[in-house]
Amino acid sequence: MQQAKGTSISEVTKRNEPSTRKIVFIDIDGTLVNDYGTVPSSAKLACQQARANGHLLFLCTGRSKAEIYDSIWEIGFDGLIGAGGGYVELDEQVLYHKKVQPQDVRHMVDFFNEHGVHFYLESNSALYASSGLRLQLERLIYGDMENDPLAKQRMEQAPHPFIEGLTYGVTDLYKDDVNKVCFLESSLPFEVIQQEFSGKFEVIQCTVPIFGKDSGELMIPGIHKAIAIADMLEHLQESQVDTLAIGDGMNDAEMLEYCAIGIAMGNAKPDLKAIADDITDTVEEDGLYKSFVKYGLIQEANQSLSS
Repeated sequence: MQQAKGTSISEVTKRNEPSTRKIVFIDIDGTLVNDYGTVPSSAKLACQQARANGHLLFLCTGRSKAEIYDSIWEIGFDGLIGAGGGYVELDEQVLYHKKVQPQDVRHMVDFFNEHGVHFYLESNSALYASSGLRLQLERLIYGDMENDPLAKQRMEQAPHPFIEGLTYGVTDLYKDDVNKVCFLESSLPFEVIQQEFSGKFEVIQCTVPIFGKDSGELMIPGIHKAIAIADMLEHLQESQVDTLAIGDGMNDAEMLEYCAIGIAMGNAKPDLKAIADDITDTVEEDGLYKSFVKYGLIQEANQSLSS
């Protein structure tokens, strides 16, 4: 496995023999949560049984804390690596929080507004939506709300937690507590956005397929999940050889390479599968649960599982 660069990983004490307890790092979207924003019952059961068996479980996600809903926390986790590695929390204690500089926030907001790109700013207090973002999200998730009665019915019967969790109508988006920014696909090519912010931000493809292939995220350079994992292990005085990671997007690449066992979901990007130690099934096929059974974190249930 490769080591993450630019961190204190070399200072983490590594034992020759792994311990029984594992430290598990779990991506959210496409791994723990499906496209409808819900956690399959099999994944919930797997996480709860693994913790009951003494393993440590951490969310390791591109989401910011404001997007970790109660339905996720209630499953039970030992801590959070959020904002793609920019925020680390253990037992409600913040180890660190890296924020975008105010002048860079202004640059992003002005550029996206000028080019008609819908976006949202991620902070730990809220997810701040640009004007027009809600309408685009509703079309993507529910369908044509104006002309399709079924689209309105879908919204009323199953409101998506992500849409409901955003903060709308904020006129001043020059915030000083921004972790990163996500933008949706527009007429502006991804490469143009990437070039605009070259040298200032790490511009990566978004891991939420419904946002479109030219959607993306702007992150503080030098931040990724493996760096945060190494820092957390050092704080816990735990070993890299006891780690297991599972994810589906390319922002999980460093995490899967760094941890002793890196597992890609069946719905993962092909490039992520290529570097993973193992590939499990998709979210809907109980992939997380099956991987936990395979690597001995839990025992397989006798009854059939329903997602």
